[in-house]
Amino acid sequence: MFAQLSVSNGFAQLSPEFYTRLQPRGLNNPSLLHVNNDVAGLLGLNQAQTESNEFLQIMSGNAPLPGGVTLSAVYSGHQFGVWAGQLGDGRAHLLGAVAGHDVNGFPCDWELQLKGAGLTPYSRMGDGRAVLRSSVREYLASAAMVGLGIPTTLALCITQSDDPVYRETTETAAIVTRVAPSFVRFGSFEHWYANRRPDLLRELLNYVVSHFFADEVKVAQSDADLSAMVCGFLDSVIKRTALLMADWQCVGFCHGVMNTDNMSILGLTIDYGPYGFMDGFQANHICNHSDTEGRYAWNQQASAGLWNLYRLANCFISLGVTQEALIQCLDRYEPVFTDAFREKMIRKMGLVQWQEGDEQLLEQWWQILHTQKADFTLSFRYLSEVMQDDSRFLSLFSDQPAAQQWLQQYKARIAGLEGNEQERVDSMNAVNPLYVLRNYLAERAIWDAKRKNPVTMENLLTVLRNPFVEQAGMAQFAALPPEWANEIAVSCSS
Repeated sequence: MFAQLSVSNGFAQLSPEFYTRLQPRGLNNPSLLHVNNDVAGLLGLNQAQTESNEFLQIMSGNAPLPGGVTLSAVYSGHQFGVWAGQLGDGRAHLLGAVAGHDVNGFPCDWELQLKGAGLTPYSRMGDGRAVLRSSVREYLASAAMVGLGIPTTLALCITQSDDPVYRETTETAAIVTRVAPSFVRFGSFEHWYANRRPDLLRELLNYVVSHFFADEVKVAQSDADLSAMVCGFLDSVIKRTALLMADWQCVGFCHGVMNTDNMSILGLTIDYGPYGFMDGFQANHICNHSDTEGRYAWNQQASAGLWNLYRLANCFISLGVTQEALIQCLDRYEPVFTDAFREKMIRKMGLVQWQEGDEQLLEQWWQILHTQKADFTLSFRYLSEVMQDDSRFLSLFSDQPAAQQWLQQYKARIAGLEGNEQERVDSMNAVNPLYVLRNYLAERAIWDAKRKNPVTMENLLTVLRNPFVEQAGMAQFAALPPEWANEIAVSCSS
């Protein structure tokens, strides 16, 4: 059945220094917890295929992907601002790439990667396993990002078993099958720069440009063209990264571990660990319990993205690209991010277009959200209805007179707009989600998954698939978090 798939192994055709070929260590007595049928459709897989034993065996690491070459990749990186040296796929196995199509129907090759399929040469002190808890969180998070329209790796399915995995407590093993055009990271380039292998750095660059940036950048045919190729490539990566940071900021998403080895060269959200969508807004919110210095707090993410881009750009000095040329590229990051963030905020606030005084109005907005720890998602969502009824909006604030004072300024600004009021409301609701993957919702899905019951996961996927439209019978997924949610702490072990 799976032998009929068109499978390629582009990454495996790179020099052998880029990876280690090896087989996964499969789960014992695996079962399939859930399949994302939307992702399966992109791969050309039908329900009969995803319900087959062959599918279960492949996705649990017990059988190879027909036609695929299984491997784990090496890379390096900066972790929390410190050079960490060689890293790599410590618990990930790339199976190969399946020919399918993207969400617009255009042909696309999708790499399949098993996360949690056992030890690799890059596991260091780890065991190569993933626990059910973290697998559910990644599975749901990728679906949430798709619904929000934010670039992300995808997740095809979760397989689970009763195999014990030892973390802070004894948990059970799972494998999440990740899907993306490529899993190459900033750290993939840093590795060859640090090891003084400009030949392999250029090989990787040629591979990435020819496979994923061919419409934007030409592969250099000579050394004379190399600088232009590097700068064109960097321009694309910088733009994609800046736009991704603007996307994250505007939905209150915090990644938690923005190390250079966790930054996708394609501008995708990758490596979901201690992430979080903010509940009560705090500009300096830290979602990762391990991030004691707040390096990756919400208000630091855009700067962290640029810092990481500097580390990436620095690699190409070894290819003879001048520092001046690299800095000229990097200087484009801030205006791209600022313009994208402002444009998104105009739409989220229903302002139609930026005008004098809006900067102060927006600054006061962030201040009042921060001071009162108002819910990030619902504050934006309920703002659309304040011209008819401001009661739900004001109920989110502990100091309602202060909120009312700001709201009077906002109403005056909105009252001066031309156009249909309902169109403004609809436009705001189209960019301000009602449903996001709050930590407590993910926790409930995990509780059920431990009982091999995917019902909460299924309901969550339903609302997250279209988070901007209110769905009948799903009010619980738009509710403010309960008190016990304040006790949830996620860390690098998540």
